[in-house]
Amino acid sequence: MFNKVLIANRGEIAVRIIRACKELGVQSLAVYSDADKDALHVRLADGAVCIGPAKSTDSYLNVTSIISTMQVADAEAIHPGYGFLAENAAFAEACENCGIQFIGPTSAVMRLMGNKVNAKRVAEEAKVPVLAWSEHAVTDENEALEIACRIGFPVLIKASSGGGGKGMKLVHTKASLIGSFRTARMEALASFGDDEVFIEQYCESPRHVEIQVMADQFGNVIHLGERECSIQRRHQKILEECPSSALDGRLRNRMGDAAVKLAKAIRYTGVGTVEFLLDNNNKFYFMEMNTRVQVEHPVTEMVTGVDIVKEQIKYAARRRLRMKQRSVQMRGHSIECRINAEDPKTFMPSPGTIKELILPGGPGVRVDTGVYQGSVVSPFYDSLVAKLIVHADTRAEAITRMARALDEFHIKGIKTNIPLHQKIMKDHDFIAGNTDINFLSKFS
Repeated sequence: MFNKVLIANRGEIAVRIIRACKELGVQSLAVYSDADKDALHVRLADGAVCIGPAKSTDSYLNVTSIISTMQVADAEAIHPGYGFLAENAAFAEACENCGIQFIGPTSAVMRLMGNKVNAKRVAEEAKVPVLAWSEHAVTDENEALEIACRIGFPVLIKASSGGGGKGMKLVHTKASLIGSFRTARMEALASFGDDEVFIEQYCESPRHVEIQVMADQFGNVIHLGERECSIQRRHQKILEECPSSALDGRLRNRMGDAAVKLAKAIRYTGVGTVEFLLDNNNKFYFMEMNTRVQVEHPVTEMVTGVDIVKEQIKYAARRRLRMKQRSVQMRGHSIECRINAEDPKTFMPSPGTIKELILPGGPGVRVDTGVYQGSVVSPFYDSLVAKLIVHADTRAEAITRMARALDEFHIKGIKTNIPLHQKIMKDHDFIAGNTDINFLSKFS
């Protein structure tokens, strides 16, 4: 096992990793920007180093500063969390070149799956279902029109790099194809520095379901079941569940087997998530792979009893996967609400000082957060301030428990999206499990 791990992140995920390190007997080294000098992750770590000004490009995205800190502090491994440099293949490669263990897959695998065109090709080769698509990146407008007509409207134009809905356009007719194609390429270039796009069949009102995989460095791979991630705003998840109300045991096994097959095909190591679209006929299609720990990993932990972050660190230290697929058991139901510092009506960010904070508790309630009373929620970073997670024997009980926990969650000084989550818990379609990626449109 490692002696010391540097955590190249901030907020609740940095706190989560610090706790995992402590339980493994590993020293944790935090890094922080000027804006985060009093942050919770800085207080909880065994050591902390300032790596730059508040702006993330000068601190949490500063590869030279982070690697220099690693070397001076004698840390052996680096955990990137999620966001920032977590899926940056160049950063992972720099770590490899410096003899630093990157806690995640190899840079080659990260680069392969970070490009959606390459990822879809790999999925097809592994016999994992994909939607009809252009089968390559498209740069010519006339070819784009020809491909769209062959696939059949409506189609999606999607950026090969990045995500979050940037560089993505839904096109319903031939007349609007060329304009949308140009706009998608410009957005992709502006957002990701890469104007490569491809064209894909549009799936009408699907669910977004993902499979958690774990893989050691000896070729052993298992999955931990699925997470339902359909409740999204502008392609950003705000609520997740495990298991999905749409899956039965047979479909779960089929999707899990597909995810494991893909992970084995690319010789994946560590923890990762294979994301699928699930249509109304229970047909699933590969969308992408996230080569890192997910924000929503706690719901899987609550249902399976597996500490995903500790396992991730163990595999990077060349420990073998001890679990067999048959030993994975899913017990009960878990829901996670992302508590964001934003106006619940306008969704505008709401930075400021937390003047009062009362966190919910009781049986089956977990709060992952990087803030405390007196913390400053900075305008420089993501608006996530906490993840409220509940677990119960049934989905109905989990919904009731989440409603109770949301009522207990008291925060003053900033606005949050708690009122939106409270509305969702009372919604008849949500209670019935009738959700898809368009679910939140009823609240806008």
